[in-house]
Amino acid sequence: MTDKINRPSVLAEVTDAFYRYEQALTGNDIDVLDELFWHDERTVRLGAGENLYGIEAIRAFRAARPAQGLARQLRNTVITTFGDDYAVCSTEFTREGTDKIGRQQQTWVKLPQGWRIVAAQVSLITCGE
Repeated sequence: MTDKINRPSVLAEVTDAFYRYEQALTGNDIDVLDELFWHDERTVRLGAGENLYGIEAIRAFRAARPAQGLARQLRNTVITTFGDDYAVCSTEFTREGTDKIGRQQQTWVKLPQGWRIVAAQVSLITCGE
């Protein structure tokens, strides 16, 4: 099984998708954010202040989210692929002007349309916790 973990070509694909998502997130590119989530009622995004079940709830959240103050710095990013069509991406992030540390984890699956987020979770902690 270890020969199926982080195959270079698969890892490169997921890494590109992850950073494409990050660029869309900080740039508030709602079309790309929508594209990169699985368009299904079983998609889940558990946020720092919201629980979203299904693509329609995620779309509504994105449409209502403020477009300001989205810049952030990533750290401790770990991307792990398993086989050719499953990956987990975990990262921490900080934003200027706050002592909170954000944590983000995404489950990606390669579907016929390409790599898509099928589950995501975001949380915040205060530095030192």
